[in-house]
Amino acid sequence: MAQSNDGIIISQRKYALNIFEETRLIYSKSIDTRMDPNTKLLPNQGEHMSDPEQYRKLVWNMNYLTVTRLDISFSVSVVSQFLNSPCEYHWNAIICILK
Repeated sequence: MAQSNDGIIISQRKYALNIFEETRLIYSKSIDTRMDPNTKLLPNQGEHMSDPEQYRKLVWNMNYLTVTRLDISFSVSVVSQFLNSPCEYHWNAIICILK
């Protein structure tokens, strides 16, 4: 957060950079689209993740980012539906959103 004569500016840059570092995407190449709106994510879609807690933590962190990044709100809400039993396909969708 920064304050100036023009008002207060809220930034989550450091928070976002921490997420990129944790997922080792800090130097990855970006893509134009977050997630194809026609992508169908379903339960039990592929192999179940060996560490579902990692998925839950990342989705939680991304959900927090939606406060200032409205452009990822829809995509994050979609991947949030699979917190109970995430699969590798769901993880790949999150990585796509991050890129």
